[in-house]
Amino acid sequence: MQEPVEQWLQELLKLDDDEAKMTEKQLKIVQAASEIFAQKGFAASSTSEIAQRAGVAEGTIFRHYKTKKDLLFSIVAPVMAKLVAPFVLRDFYKVLDSSFDSLDQMLRAIIENRIAFLEKNMQVFKIFIQEIPFHPDLQEQFQKQILSKVIEKFSINIQKFQKQGAVIDWAPTTVIRLTASALIGYVLSRSFSGNVSGNAWHDGTEREATIAFITKGLAPERQ
Repeated sequence: MQEPVEQWLQELLKLDDDEAKMTEKQLKIVQAASEIFAQKGFAASSTSEIAQRAGVAEGTIFRHYKTKKDLLFSIVAPVMAKLVAPFVLRDFYKVLDSSFDSLDQMLRAIIENRIAFLEKNMQVFKIFIQEIPFHPDLQEQFQKQILSKVIEKFSINIQKFQKQGAVIDWAPTTVIRLTASALIGYVLSRSFSGNVSGNAWHDGTEREATIAFITKGLAPERQ
């Protein structure tokens, strides 16, 4: 029986760009590699293991990809450029372009949005967080295609709340960094630690604590 294919890989099947389209064998290789990279990390994975899981000869991998790093980039680069960036920006724009009455209302919308995204794309997300710190070229892609655009949109909301006196008058990039650190910490803890057997995770309590931590920490000092 065929293994379920994540949303990002399903989208690769639909690409209209002939240059970017993959053969059936390439898709099997990419799917197998994404599973193994997510489970073991890039450095600990071998092309022989990928070939075995994909049901192809190891030489077939090297006919399509010169090195294991090329295989990693065949997964990460198209997903970053064609899938993750559009998904992140499209979904985030729906949130960040909305009108919110308060900072905590916006934070709740962002949390719901990011959890939904992560649940659909967990496998490739694991590869990103494992490999981006070690590959400057991936960092550059992430900065250019995703981070700069999200910061631009996020800044508009932060400046609005600052004018209302709801957020301390720090640089928007500082406010965004502190907010993102707390939100990412919550979402990752929920996704990973919360699923560990015996680990008591009370999602509602943790979510409210995270929102309170951000809103109180960013509240202007009262004279």
